[in-house]
Amino acid sequence: MRRFILSLVVLATAISGANAQYTLEPAFPSLSFSSPVDLQSAHDGTNRLFVVEQQGLIQVFDNDAATASSSTYLDINTLVDTGSEMGLLGLAFHPEFATNGYFFVNYTTFQNGPLRTVIARYRADPPNAMAVEDSTETIFLEFNQTATNHNAGQLAFGSDDLLYIGTGDGGSTPQAAPDLTSLLGKMLRIDVDTPGVGTPYSIPDGNPWKGSLIFQEEIFARGLRNPWRFSIDEYEGQTTLWVSDVGQNAWEEIDIIEVGKNYGWPTREGDNCYSPPSGCQILGFEPPVWEYPHSGLDGTIVGGYVYRGTALPSLFGDYVYGDYLSGRIWALRYDGVNTYNRQLIDGPNFSLASFGTDDQNELYACYLSGGIFKLENPNAVDTPATATRPNVALRQNTPNPFNPRTSIHVDIVEDTHVVVSIHDVRGRFVRTLHDAAMATGAHTLTWNGRDEADAPVASGVYVVRATSGVDEARIRVVLTR
Repeated sequence: MRRFILSLVVLATAISGANAQYTLEPAFPSLSFSSPVDLQSAHDGTNRLFVVEQQGLIQVFDNDAATASSSTYLDINTLVDTGSEMGLLGLAFHPEFATNGYFFVNYTTFQNGPLRTVIARYRADPPNAMAVEDSTETIFLEFNQTATNHNAGQLAFGSDDLLYIGTGDGGSTPQAAPDLTSLLGKMLRIDVDTPGVGTPYSIPDGNPWKGSLIFQEEIFARGLRNPWRFSIDEYEGQTTLWVSDVGQNAWEEIDIIEVGKNYGWPTREGDNCYSPPSGCQILGFEPPVWEYPHSGLDGTIVGGYVYRGTALPSLFGDYVYGDYLSGRIWALRYDGVNTYNRQLIDGPNFSLASFGTDDQNELYACYLSGGIFKLENPNAVDTPATATRPNVALRQNTPNPFNPRTSIHVDIVEDTHVVVSIHDVRGRFVRTLHDAAMATGAHTLTWNGRDEADAPVASGVYVVRATSGVDEARIRVVLTR
């Protein structure tokens, strides 16, 4: 079984690629960290940043490129067990941290029992204190792990002031992911401000299994393998929960998590059958909004954030993520129908561990060698004019569902060579609709899934892909009888 293994490597000081518009530059040249796996801001007006080190420390420092030193904010090294994918793995500040001083961590431990994940709260008193005593710990939630990998580890508060917790399938127990009696392989949601019966938290209204006497009431969604990193995007009244779920043998996936949904693991890996390897069910599973295969050095997705900063307007609204193995970083845009992806950084293996944002929503990347890098555009001008749009985009086909024909609508920003192809939901090629130049403007292609001269295909869900250079767009279409 392939694992997300945190290891130490040598990291260069800047990363860029021949086709990349962006670079990662050292954010704090005078600082170094030991296996940083998370970076967070308290959003308390102090302009501090907090870096989580896997062995059990949190470092704090001023968010200034010239800052010369950091200090230990919390040291729970004696509580945390590390190795493989264990350790201090996540940090989330309470929405009212500026007044109550509360923050939450996610760590693994063998102490006083079997290996388990611990979700604990600590308190800074006063909230702007530069160090926190480990004696302020209150354990909110514990659950046993079945192996030292697939621990996930991210925590985040939503605009509902509820705490979301990503959990892996336990490594050796993939069957736990869909099991509603287990907390493994899930997205959990709890109310940390209201005690429950015998617990320091309660189950919020809207959790789909609240009140169940059999199933775990904390479950918000299920069917995840190892959601190592997730983030919550709040914009113009819309809340979107983005999860990058680390794959098994062949596919990495990005999901938008919705309450009560099942994301398919271990029956499906991304949009493809895993167990069984063919002929698996499709109905009842929520498909990913994006997936990519293991090819070259790619093979372990690292989730990031939807960019909401101001320094890089060409990225505004894009979900930025990367790959631990290859070091490549991409930006993905999803409007509910059309999905497109563009490569930002073509990096070698630098062991990308995590992303983070500051008070201004600027984006940083954490590397296990100790480097904290900032995403920048070295070009003199970064404008939102056409850079926020892919050169190729797809609008929803009409009609959909369809039988036997449907129109595929392609939009081109600038004259370019475009390949439009059809694939089944396992990623297998079906046919090419177009492989030639396309002029600027709107185009319509027709696919007849029943045309015998065109090798008729079975009813079902298919994926239309349009590619042009580094831009790629996808939509899902449904062929019926």
